[in-house]
Amino acid sequence: MSFTQKELKEHCQYILRQRRIKNKIVVLCEGQIPKNDGRPSPQSYGKMETMPDANFYKACVPKWWKQKLPEFFNCGDRQDVIDTYFALSELHAEDSTKSYLTPEKLFAIVDLDLQVKTIDNYNYTDTDAIFGNLYYKGKVNDKNAINHRIWVTGLIYKEAYFIAPEIQPIFDNYLSGTPIYNGNPIVLEKIYMDMVDGIGSDIALQENLQTASKRISYCAGLDCTGVDKLQDSWKTEFQNAQDETSKNQLIYALLTIKQVKEYWNQIQPSDDWVHPKTFRDQLSLEIGRFYSAQSSDTRYHIPVFLKTVYEEDCQQRGYDND
Repeated sequence: MSFTQKELKEHCQYILRQRRIKNKIVVLCEGQIPKNDGRPSPQSYGKMETMPDANFYKACVPKWWKQKLPEFFNCGDRQDVIDTYFALSELHAEDSTKSYLTPEKLFAIVDLDLQVKTIDNYNYTDTDAIFGNLYYKGKVNDKNAINHRIWVTGLIYKEAYFIAPEIQPIFDNYLSGTPIYNGNPIVLEKIYMDMVDGIGSDIALQENLQTASKRISYCAGLDCTGVDKLQDSWKTEFQNAQDETSKNQLIYALLTIKQVKEYWNQIQPSDDWVHPKTFRDQLSLEIGRFYSAQSSDTRYHIPVFLKTVYEEDCQQRGYDND
């Protein structure tokens, strides 16, 4: 998307003027900003709270968090989110009388992606530096987490969390019928195999293989000297895995480096689904509710992120976060 300077300022001014952010944590995330006649407007901004990306993150808020819940704002693409983060602080500093923002409560989360994004004037030079400090062997490094205002997802995109291994029971027990993938009730292992089969033709992965290999270096059995070798070694390791823990480690490594959106978009509603247009949005909310109960487990990055910002806010206010 990428804002013009004028659009960025208008976007930030809209957020700063929102009374609902007063004394609350604000989380900026990627996602489409609704438009009227091709550009944002007061009417379109009014729909922002119902947009799917922000809604998913909102659904992931830990269940125990009952008061002053964080406010989420879609901000476009990765660069837009980062630009918005810094511009909000600058505009607030220029005239805090026109702002409900508390700068210490401002956070952002962006997709990891394969392409590394540079961040100027920040403690970490780019998104990969954040990733390297924030995660260890696929889990949140909770000792370092408190140091981050801008987070990156631990998996390649937000959508990767929609097809994590632990989500299979949600698909199996979905009240509106098990979703369909390639004409059959969804089995996530089939998606993983399709993803692995696509590694050899994944140009982005080929071009960023060195970056990808560093991210999954904890999987010692994977050969990242070429995409074909990565593909073959992943299949071999998966077939020979001794237990579910070993399999899941390989799956999470795959979800860290292989684009997933095309596979997520192939998941379709069952014939019992009444409103197909809202299927993916409703399913992502159900998945978010699963994550909202997982904030104490560092394997689940998004609820741990939200738990971390809650704890940091409590520390700033001098409250016990229990």
